[in-house]
Amino acid sequence: MDEKLEVLFVVIESHWLLASLGFLLFHIVRQILFIPVVIICIAGGALFGGLIGSIYSIVGLTLSSLFFYFLYQQFPRIFAKILNMKERLFGSKANFSVGQITVMRLIPFIHFHLLSLCLIETTKNFHKYARASLITNIPLAIIYTIFGQFITEFSPTAMLVVLVLLLLLMLVMRQRVVVMKWEQFFQKEKQYKRG
Repeated sequence: MDEKLEVLFVVIESHWLLASLGFLLFHIVRQILFIPVVIICIAGGALFGGLIGSIYSIVGLTLSSLFFYFLYQQFPRIFAKILNMKERLFGSKANFSVGQITVMRLIPFIHFHLLSLCLIETTKNFHKYARASLITNIPLAIIYTIFGQFITEFSPTAMLVVLVLLLLLMLVMRQRVVVMKWEQFFQKEKQYKRG
C-alpha cells in the first residue's frame, strides 16, 4: 500500500498541472458520482498539502456550485426532488442567511446542493450567488482539508459535541426577519375572524 501511495505522489509531483486540473475536474464530477464533499477535501489535503489543497478545494467547490446554478436555471423541473427535500426538512418559509448556510455546510450529513438551493433562494442574482457561494465554501474547504484526517479519528462523544456547537452557532447566526406574502397574511386573518 505504501508503494502505491509513493507512486501516486511521484506522479503528482511530475505532472503537477495535470493533477491540479484533474482534482478540480473531480470536484465537478463528484456530484454525478455521489461522492461526499468531505472525502474530496480530505483527499486534497493528503495529495497537495493543507494550503494548496485548501485553495484547490475552494476553487473546485465554487465551480461545482456555479455548475449547479446553471443546471438549476436550465432544468428547474429536474431539481424538484431537491426542492421537496428542502420543504420537508426546513419548511416552505425557511430563509437562511449566508452565515447559517456557511455553518450548515460544515455538517457532513447535510446535502451540499440542498444548501446551494437555499443559497439560490437567498440571493437574487448570479453575482450575489457566486459571491455567497465562495464565502460559504471557504470554511468547508479549509477545515476539512487541514483537519479532515483528525475529525475522522474523533470519538463519538467529541463528534456529538462538535455537531451541537455547530447547531448552536447556526441558531445564533440566523436571519431574524420573517417575510410573509400579502395573501398569506390576510388569509390567516380571515381564519381568526371565523374561529
